[in-house]
Amino acid sequence: MKTLGIFRHAKSDWNDARLRDFDRPLNKRGRVGAGVMGKHIRDYGLENLVGWKRILASPAVRVTQTIELAGEAAGETPPITWDRRIYLANSATLIEVLREQDGDPRSIMLVGHNPGLEDLIFDLVPDDGSNPLRDVVEDKFPTAAYAVIQLDIENWADLAENCGRLVHLVRPRDLDASLGPDLND
Repeated sequence: MKTLGIFRHAKSDWNDARLRDFDRPLNKRGRVGAGVMGKHIRDYGLENLVGWKRILASPAVRVTQTIELAGEAAGETPPITWDRRIYLANSATLIEVLREQDGDPRSIMLVGHNPGLEDLIFDLVPDDGSNPLRDVVEDKFPTAAYAVIQLDIENWADLAENCGRLVHLVRPRDLDASLGPDLND
């Protein structure tokens, strides 16, 4: 059994049209959301922020800032493996990155972007009507959302479609109503 955490970057700033997408920072709401989610990840019983055996992340500015602020709020500075392939990756690429993990850590947290993270959840968790959390993700996996999937595999190399069960899902608005959706979320 393996555990996969999925953490989408917090709300980013679109105000400076001169910036490349990769270089967009978090906006004010994103900075608040990253901190709220960092505390939640720390307090959630399955794994704390540093308890994840491996954290793989996109090196995009909005992801690095999300992790930094989440870590500060949690009072922890986790070690990160930055992987450029995660930046705007689709589900197939994310699965490939996970399958390549050596040492077979029992848990990995993946921090990145949509639509890849959302699609990864859809690919790993069966659409059989038995998981109401999956239905919530079908509605939306918003910025700074955090999900945990239990995987019925012994080795990361064995990662396959429909091998997971979504056991936890929290969105920033679930913890702070002021972080609720708006038209740009």
